[in-house]
Amino acid sequence: MDNKISRGKEFIAEKLELPKDVVLDLPKIIIVGRNEITIENHKGIISFKDDLIKINTKEGPLNIHGSKFEILYIATSTITISGFFNSVEYER
Repeated sequence: MDNKISRGKEFIAEKLELPKDVVLDLPKIIIVGRNEITIENHKGIISFKDDLIKINTKEGPLNIHGSKFEILYIATSTITISGFFNSVEYER
């Protein structure tokens, strides 16, 4: 049932040209160079280590590999992190 609703929402978003991240509550990831990343529509921090940050999203955990991480901004659904990023990937 949830899958039908998601497909319906996606169809409506496409036909009305609405942003999918807003309609479907999908994460929006903005990376500026290799030093700053902003994630909108996140569901919380799973772990924060020296070389790995795990952020929970509707699409699954998002892993950020790198070093010298610092949280610049955090709110209910938005987080901005600075540091040196090697990779950003979803867990399988």
